[in-house]
Amino acid sequence: MEYLPLGRTTTQIPKIGFGAWQYRGGAGVLRRAHELGAAFVDTAEAYGSEAQVARDIGDLRDEYFIATKVSPANLAYDDVLSHADASLERLETDRIDLYQVHHPNPDIPIPETMRAMRQLVSDGRVRFVGVSNYSVDDMKESQDALGDVPLVANQVRYSVAARQIEDAILPYCQEHGITVIGFSPLVKGDFGDPALERLDEVAAEVGKTPAQVLLNWVIDRPGVMAIPKTDRVERVDEAVGAVGWSLTPDQRRRLTGD
Repeated sequence: MEYLPLGRTTTQIPKIGFGAWQYRGGAGVLRRAHELGAAFVDTAEAYGSEAQVARDIGDLRDEYFIATKVSPANLAYDDVLSHADASLERLETDRIDLYQVHHPNPDIPIPETMRAMRQLVSDGRVRFVGVSNYSVDDMKESQDALGDVPLVANQVRYSVAARQIEDAILPYCQEHGITVIGFSPLVKGDFGDPALERLDEVAAEVGKTPAQVLLNWVIDRPGVMAIPKTDRVERVDEAVGAVGWSLTPDQRRRLTGD
């Protein structure tokens, strides 16, 4: 496995972790990820998978990096605190490694939400604060409100077929030391997307599977990790096989049509 720093902290996270949306994989998936050095799992209160994640990790808790999210309806100060406690209970742990705002809520001021996040960090219930689906302006306001608590990550959609973050979000994150956690890096399995017409060709050239090529394309960007989702142990091995090599600039261009 290859690792990258979480934001500007000294904590290292794997370039490949695993998402738990619609996760039903059982213990084998997350335990195999741990064996391969990919002990990073991302869930959310909205996913309904926090308890399953806790069961599957079991006695590996201290060796796992657990990320979860608070839903946009629950971003008022008291709600953030109470929903963090509920996630802690479902996750059967005393701390959340990365607590993220799932989506911004224009009806609840960002400073109010981040005041709660500061409190959670202060009392040890949360180690690091992140966001998801946040714009550059949202991230700026969040960091201003957090003060000396760093905003370490923004989880956003990123793949060969979904590159909107490259206009502003990705450059801002790279400049300010905010890790990008790319979700749906496999284009939700729709390898027939027109943007991927050269995928099989490139995969054959590098001797990798199409999924490995798609993941490598994402994680080869500085400060970016990917969180594919799987319920199958063999897919864990396949995903981890996306690290340790790189596409050529020409291959990257051919995949995107640039």
